[in-house]
Amino acid sequence: MLFTSTRNRELSVNFSKAVTDCRPADGGIFVPSSIEDMRRWIYYIDGKTSFVSIAGSLTSALMNEEFSPIICEKIATEAFPVEPKVQQLDEHLFFMELYNGFTGYHRDYGVSYLCSYLETTLQLNGGNAILFDFTNGGLGPLLAKLLKGKKHIKAVLAYRKGTVCGLKDEDYVWNGGNIYPLEMEGSDDQIRSAVSTIFSDNKFVLEHGLTAANTINVCRLLGQMFFFPYSFAQIKDKVEGDIYYAMDAQNYGTLIAGLYSWRFALPVSGFLVPSTPSLYKCDSNSTVSVDCSSSSFSGAPNLERLVSFFDKNELMMRNFVFPSAISEKQREKAAKELYMKYGLFADKETASAYAVVKENGQELFDEDGSIVLMGYNHPALSADYCRHVTGETPEMPENIKAGLVPVELGRPIISSIEELKKIVERL
Repeated sequence: MLFTSTRNRELSVNFSKAVTDCRPADGGIFVPSSIEDMRRWIYYIDGKTSFVSIAGSLTSALMNEEFSPIICEKIATEAFPVEPKVQQLDEHLFFMELYNGFTGYHRDYGVSYLCSYLETTLQLNGGNAILFDFTNGGLGPLLAKLLKGKKHIKAVLAYRKGTVCGLKDEDYVWNGGNIYPLEMEGSDDQIRSAVSTIFSDNKFVLEHGLTAANTINVCRLLGQMFFFPYSFAQIKDKVEGDIYYAMDAQNYGTLIAGLYSWRFALPVSGFLVPSTPSLYKCDSNSTVSVDCSSSSFSGAPNLERLVSFFDKNELMMRNFVFPSAISEKQREKAAKELYMKYGLFADKETASAYAVVKENGQELFDEDGSIVLMGYNHPALSADYCRHVTGETPEMPENIKAGLVPVELGRPIISSIEELKKIVERL
């Protein structure tokens, strides 16, 4: 599988290069330039096919020129000790639970896949990597768990002052672990900007083996693509009509992962999402607009991929991506219905996605269509909202509780990009 840049279609690199370089020197984003037709394989899988098997087979199909099937299977097996849960709520509605991993976030799957890929291939080919990212807190305990015992990967995580949580003394690099947490002065956007500035220094990035753990990294994105063929396999014998996915847009990573899955020949008829300032219906003819001009660093990469994917083909977008403006009243009504009708707690994102289903679903149901509603993050992480809407509070699993415990680093606060670079250089 080859990749090109959203800003330079002449560029062509293999998967390994796209992962380790993370971002093209032209400032664009890596996107697939060649798409494998997986139709025969997709129709062979069924409800008995495990998530690991799907991930291993798809990894092998996409990387067959770089790594053997045995290596690809190893990457998938070590990445996914758990698999998503898919349950049928009624005749036309399914729910895919993506928060049963390490820390209660759907990103657990993609980050785990990235770490497994890096450790396996670096062990095979030699070298080391540093995962370098801004985080609001949740990424730290996840990487501490995933990198424990890893020999070729370390992580430098930049936090806003006072937001470090979920880490233990043995996780820190200075105590023999693989995590170097640091606190920085400034707002979230300012810290993200500092991280982005360092990634724009291509020579520095290559010299120190820097790569990102967010969905700017195509490997992290690939880990989220497996959600779609797996859920299809789980429901294919239970549905007769078209299959749609309903999801919150968030940073558009899961949406673009779903679109790439469709390009691999997965039989998907469309994606229902709540409108955002950058993805919305812009006229009475339901023309869909994508605007990434005002997006921050954290959101822009996948919006740029989205624009690249459709290549400004508004007709295709109009018939494939269905954004709907959702009010707070609609969202709360949807959250209450999920709880009263199906016993599901819903955070704001899941409730918004279900509100879109309520807005558009009847037309699809009348045509025997089915919808897979995607639940990204554990509802206990939004306990206040759940209690406000339903009067009940979801129970928080112990692994999620542990990741939220505040931590005092007791180390100097970083205030400049130069200090950030020095920390990377020391590693």
